[in-house]
Order: sequence, then structure tokens, then C-alpha cells
Amino acid sequence: MDETALVEAMRSHLPIRVAPYDIGAKAAGLVVVDEVVGFCAVGGGNLAPTAPDEQVRRMVEETDRLARRFAEYRRPILAFLDTHEPGVPEPPYPPHCERGTGEEDLVPELRWLEDCNEATLIRKDCINGFVGAIEAAYRGHGLSHNKAVDWVNRHRLESVLVTGICTDVCVMDFVLTLLSARNHRLMPTLKDIVVVEPATATYDLPQAAAAGLGLPETASHPKAPTHHMGLYFMASRGAVLADHIIV
Repeated sequence: MDETALVEAMRSHLPIRVAPYDIGAKAAGLVVVDEVVGFCAVGGGNLAPTAPDEQVRRMVEETDRLARRFAEYRRPILAFLDTHEPGVPEPPYPPHCERGTGEEDLVPELRWLEDCNEATLIRKDCINGFVGAIEAAYRGHGLSHNKAVDWVNRHRLESVLVTGICTDVCVMDFVLTLLSARNHRLMPTLKDIVVVEPATATYDLPQAAAAGLGLPETASHPKAPTHHMGLYFMASRGAVLADHIIV
């Protein structure tokens, strides 16, 4: 079965519903997951696109548009930046986004967030941003807190909109964990966790390309099916999928 037929079969047997989402008067925050040079800039690193990628371009453009509207209306923004210490691997991926390489920095289109009063930046050293947001409350004490949970609770958010890369990896891990944390009532005001489909993307590594790189067949990662899988699993756990945000 070719990729087009596979995706059509998935859409038939694993359907998703994507619709506009109206923020209205809700207290809403925007989360940006890993839109950094090492994942999004052409030639930016081992896990970056090797050629211009339309899905990634659309993601960055839509994220920038949303972030500027949120900043304009003084709504909170939380940005995760994948940042690893040199020499500390993150299996099964090759070295990427290591501190000091520039790969761990926001793409140029979003670098204005570094100076935005409404934005909180969190550098994370693992796939799951929710886990990466855990830090020691007191050095050497063992007590910890979660900066993402604190961000939601500080702003009394009812809705969290999620953008970023990769749909089926870092975005999905964060969204699924945030859903469980919401259900566990760690964030009493939080109701909707919304994935903004046009502002998400994933990478493309077809089976033939993986074989050409000497990688095992299990490294295969065709973009369209895995993007759909990520959306499906997030929606099946309770996330809202949006194709347009009404701010």
C-alpha cells in the first residue's frame, strides 16, 4: 500500500474531527513546542529538514501569527526549547539541539518571543515538555514543582492552545501528559487543551530514505501517516483539534 492509500485508509478507519475554536472571553494561553533551529531551519541540525518543508513553513507562520495576537491582547505564551547538554544522548535520536550550538534557539521568525513580556521560555532536556518543566524547588532537597502547571494556575487558564513539532513526538507527549494532569485536577481551572493543526508539523523519513542512511526499517517515519496518528491519539484522549483559532 502506498502512502497516499495508507493515509486515506487511516482517515477512514481512524477518523478525526478538526473544527474552528473560538477563544471568546476564555482565559487562554498559547504553548509553542520546540520550534527551534535544530528542528525547523533547513540544514539546522541532524533532525532539521534538509530542504524547504511546506508543513514546517506553515507551522512557523501560523505560530507566529497566533503568538503576535496573543501578545497584542496580553495573553500568556509558554515556549519550550529543546536543549540538551553536550555529550548526553537522547536515544534513539542522534545528537541534536545541544546547548551552545545554536540549534536550541528559537527560529528567527519567533526569536522576538525572547523579549516578549507575555512569554515564558522553558528549556527542556527530554521529549516530554511536561516532564522537562519539572525543577527542584530547593537545591538538593528532593522537593520539586512543575513550571508548566504553575504557568497554567498562575494565569487561571481555561484553555491551552498547543502548537509545534513534532506532532506525534514532543507535541503528543506534552498534550497527553497535560490531559492526565488536568484530569488529576492539578490545574482546577483548565478545561480545553486544543491542538492547532495548521501550527503543528512532523518530520519525513520514508522507509527507502531510512534504508539509504543505513538505519533499521523501524526508523521509518513517513510524514503524513505519523502526523495523522499523532492527531488521532491526542483527540482520542480528549484533546480538541482546531483548524482555525478565533481570537
